[in-house]
Amino acid sequence: MKVLKFGGTSVGSSERIKEVARLIHNDEKQVVVLSAMSGTTNALVQIAEALYSKKNSKANQLISQLEKKYKQVVSELFSDAEFKKEGLALIDSHFNYIKSFTQDLFTIHEERAILAQGELISTALLHLYLQEQKIDSILLPALNFMRIDTNGEPDNYYIKENLERELEKYPDKSATGGLFITQGYICRNLYGEVDNLKRGGSDYSASLIGVAINAEEIQIWTDISGFHNNDPRYVENTYPIERLSFDEAAELAYFGAKILHPSSVQPAKLANIPVRLKNTIKPEDPGTLISGEANGKGLKAVAAKDGITAIKIKSGRMLLAYGFLRKVFEVFERFKTPIDMITTSEVAVSVTIDDTTYLTAIMEELKYYGAVEIDSDQTIICVVGENLIEQKGMINKVLEALKHFNLRMISYGGSRHSISILVNAQDKKEALNSLNGIFST
Repeated sequence: MKVLKFGGTSVGSSERIKEVARLIHNDEKQVVVLSAMSGTTNALVQIAEALYSKKNSKANQLISQLEKKYKQVVSELFSDAEFKKEGLALIDSHFNYIKSFTQDLFTIHEERAILAQGELISTALLHLYLQEQKIDSILLPALNFMRIDTNGEPDNYYIKENLERELEKYPDKSATGGLFITQGYICRNLYGEVDNLKRGGSDYSASLIGVAINAEEIQIWTDISGFHNNDPRYVENTYPIERLSFDEAAELAYFGAKILHPSSVQPAKLANIPVRLKNTIKPEDPGTLISGEANGKGLKAVAAKDGITAIKIKSGRMLLAYGFLRKVFEVFERFKTPIDMITTSEVAVSVTIDDTTYLTAIMEELKYYGAVEIDSDQTIICVVGENLIEQKGMINKVLEALKHFNLRMISYGGSRHSISILVNAQDKKEALNSLNGIFST
């Protein structure tokens, strides 16, 4: 069995939903994981923010705008009058539920329930369209088997046991072609409340489901044909990469390649299940295959991660002292703020973060250990390849390509598969283009 995940742009219109239906209409047994239609989650967040601020009139206006969009999709998606009527009733049901939150006090738990509506609607619409097309499918509610623990991490044992239980309800899978539709992103927490796997969580859902059923392959369908060797938004003449190792893909995903959510790589890697990135608009393109095998050594790709803040802590007490770094890192641990890059000298340590939620409080605590300097509006540029540190002269090529830029930090040797460089955000585009030249050298 395969797991196929389709992102927001892949189900972003009636035509795109029809294309997904065509792609999954075959004899293969598959679990299809859907995101919300593109733009929906952002709209639902705006609705929730309005409700938090007790701006119910604004919330109702936003709800009406989104409801109108979905009713237009229904009118375009279905050709049969009865199915169109059922589709409109489906939309009414979900949006009446959302509107009900304008009547009472709004809480964080209710926000998560609102955010879940995007995936619930997209899967219900696809399932209904498949019925109109006389394509047998089964709608599996993700809220029946997806769960996170008290730390917000997936409860893998629960997921596996309950997903198997859901699938066992349909022993004669051959009668339906083995086509199951479910939601990405959404789940329940340990208390049974509706929750989610955070942004990009549909990729994570697909990976967790793939591991739970021991899938032969996990496919992530988006609007681009796999990982490119550089960012096509800023660099011309980029090209898709045919094969990557799990480690290479994880580095690219973490450091800014938007095509794949970083969390989705690790479960597939541990279970050794290949992940294939495909393009819904150009399904004939081979895309990128991610597996345990690297396709040759050397430089593969460059990615950039924006919104980085560099923090430097300088102190004479650090010289020849032990325990200093532990105390510094404990500050970030207390505020649950991950660190991306680290560099040290005899009297200073510099780190980077991409979450500034608790930056002020972190700075106040770090002042106990030394002078603190902050550089915001930074970008991490990551050069990725198999065993880069063993490639003689590779670091020289990278630094030569970036010799005209002010390099704030360099991380080399911490990973066998990447070299990370911190630059000013305003230099990102030019730096990416400069690095593009080393692919041909």
